Amino acid sequence: MRPQIVLFGDSITEQSFRSAGWGAALADTYSRKADVVNRGYGGYNTRWALFLLHQLFPLLYLQDSTKPPVAATIFFGANDAALLGRTSERQHVPVEEYKENLRKIVNHLKECSPTMLVVLITPPPIDEAGRKEYAQSVYGEKATELPERTNEVTELYAKQCIALAKEMGLRSIDLWSKMQETEGWQKKFLSDGLHPTPEGNAMVYQEVIRVFYEAWLSAGEMPYDFPHHSEIDGKNPENAFHQQCL
Repeated sequence: MRPQIVLFGDSITEQSFRSAGWGAALADTYSRKADVVNRGYGGYNTRWALFLLHQLFPLLYLQDSTKPPVAATIFFGANDAALLGRTSERQHVPVEEYKENLRKIVNHLKECSPTMLVVLITPPPIDEAGRKEYAQSVYGEKATELPERTNEVTELYAKQCIALAKEMGLRSIDLWSKMQETEGWQKKFLSDGLHPTPEGNAMVYQEVIRVFYEAWLSAGEMPYDFPHHSEIDGKNPENAFHQQCL
């Protein structure tokens, strides 16, 4: 059975299997090495994500004759950081609760498998002008003047995500800071002020694969699940498969 890598998050994860998406790039990198599973839920915050844990990551893996994932990314915060009193306040989660919700998610994954590689990813930065342009393109004159998210508030959530990773000895990706190191990041990396462009997806992929490789999950060092075609004798193909089964 191939190892499994689970991507758990909101719409940025859900959309990651689209063309030029970071999840699709991961699946390609680990082709025939590991199954990359998308468990992204658009619009979800960490409070709602807690209701999914036992369904997505059951504690009784062994009773089901399956192995727990070898790795998981946890990529929430963009919705938690929605502002009260604005159009997306239904998604708002106080920053202190956000941190504790992340802790609960990590603890559950570690209960499933103490050896699982868990990577926390901060929400990306917010291009407030881009969010306003997007709202106007969707709602026209009904679009609100004030943005439903701000970069300043999202920074607070990103910092708590990184702080929790340090507290729990986890690997993390500070996407909020990383994207802003590039001049013109607003349009280069974000399509609507929030969701990544192809270039933004490429950055997420590069950061995730860097962390995986720095840990112990290098695709190049993982075996194929069945023999490479070059190892199969056209006249006696069963030999190649017999050797792998020994």
